[in-house]
Amino acid sequence: MLNKLSAEFLGTFVLVFGGCGSAVLAAAFPELGIGFAGVALAFGLTVLTMAYAVGHISGGHFNPAITIGLLAGGRFPAKEVVPYIVAQVLGGIAAAAVLYLIASGKAGFDATASGFASNGYGEHSPGGFSLTSAIVIEFVLSAVFLIVIHGATDKFAAAGFAPLAIGLALTLIHLISIPVTNTSVNPARSTAVALFQGTWAIQQLWVFWLVPILGGIVGGLIYRCLLEKKSHA
Repeated sequence: MLNKLSAEFLGTFVLVFGGCGSAVLAAAFPELGIGFAGVALAFGLTVLTMAYAVGHISGGHFNPAITIGLLAGGRFPAKEVVPYIVAQVLGGIAAAAVLYLIASGKAGFDATASGFASNGYGEHSPGGFSLTSAIVIEFVLSAVFLIVIHGATDKFAAAGFAPLAIGLALTLIHLISIPVTNTSVNPARSTAVALFQGTWAIQQLWVFWLVPILGGIVGGLIYRCLLEKKSHA
């Protein structure tokens, strides 16, 4: 179990540091910024690489919504859900702390004013989208993400390609939803940076716990009940 929790801590650390780090440090860099597409790719690459690196140890969740969604899909034991989520949140916070230390080395840096890659809606949505828009897109994309994860890791799926499919799915999810919520689909990622933003991000954090988890549960149930191929003896 220690190996599993260490893998989840490390994987979530890399996801937050790589994904949110690209948003904070590189997205709007003068003249050479990577923009939304670059940030989306960074998030996808973190999951792809860490799933290959430690997925064989812990399953490579790095996200409470995935852990709970896999529970709903019948792929994960209930007794390990809380320890996994604790490890994921702590890994994310550790990454955000390191990122904050790096970012604060630039003159004029202010995590509260900049948003520090936090998720938000209304006036804190990158595109000014409403709470309703945020709820709908986070729910739908979290459900789709869990369907992809269940399908890619199914025993009938092509072996060895799951991290690639999952990483590309997360890239696609970010390409769609960064303008709406700055893309969560991951409560650990949202919590990590919200703690350092310190004001509105914490107030809006409930959306980015509740909705991705509900979407993940629905995605897990859809795959389990409607899509999963049943093996027969």
